[in-house]
Amino acid sequence: MGEFKYGGSELGLFAAMENWKTYLSRQIRPFLRGDILEVGAGIGSNIRFLEDGGNGRWVCLEPDADLHRQLLKNIAGADSRRKYDAICGTLATLAGQQFDTIIYIEVLEHIANDREELNEAASHLRNGGRLIVVAPAHQLLFSAFDVAIGHFRRYNRAMVRNLTPASLQLEQIKYLDCVGMILSAANAFILRQSMPTKAQLGFWDGWMVPLSRLFDRLFLYSVGKTIIAIWRKEALV
Repeated sequence: MGEFKYGGSELGLFAAMENWKTYLSRQIRPFLRGDILEVGAGIGSNIRFLEDGGNGRWVCLEPDADLHRQLLKNIAGADSRRKYDAICGTLATLAGQQFDTIIYIEVLEHIANDREELNEAASHLRNGGRLIVVAPAHQLLFSAFDVAIGHFRRYNRAMVRNLTPASLQLEQIKYLDCVGMILSAANAFILRQSMPTKAQLGFWDGWMVPLSRLFDRLFLYSVGKTIIAIWRKEALV
């Protein structure tokens, strides 16, 4: 098997989207605990937003060797009580290792066999642990951008429920960024861009994300261009 090489070029652009990353992290952070595994950590741009002040282990797993090298540099300066590790590989690299929280942020849609991936992830969860997935929502919005960065699919509630590993219980599904759906729909049906511009992303992050923070609550997180799913592994009695 050859070395994995990520085909996207958007990570640097999205790393600067502070409003979005802050908003997203607030939805996830209450569920983080203990030893944490972030699968497909990329260049490590999520860590400073997700960091919850805990003192467990945080493993950043990234299969792309070039991204892994950037990841090592980025976590070297992390100011935390946690012990950070950056591992180049996949779940198969972590044979026997167990975690309290496993996170996939905009990663699962890049994996051809997503069901097998989540089943394997569940095997790395301790009892009482949580599996968190953040992914693009609604196949209708699948665009040239999705193709360009290697997405296999976008998700909805039914698809997420259908992926639930046998050992886990689905605790929560919600959508985020209802206002941002306007831009996603415009790209899918009109612009057909393979990559947004810096100005377009800045407009979304600066103006549309703050509006989504308001309207997502009003709509009870029932609509949006991003889906969050959280499963829990029930503790043995």
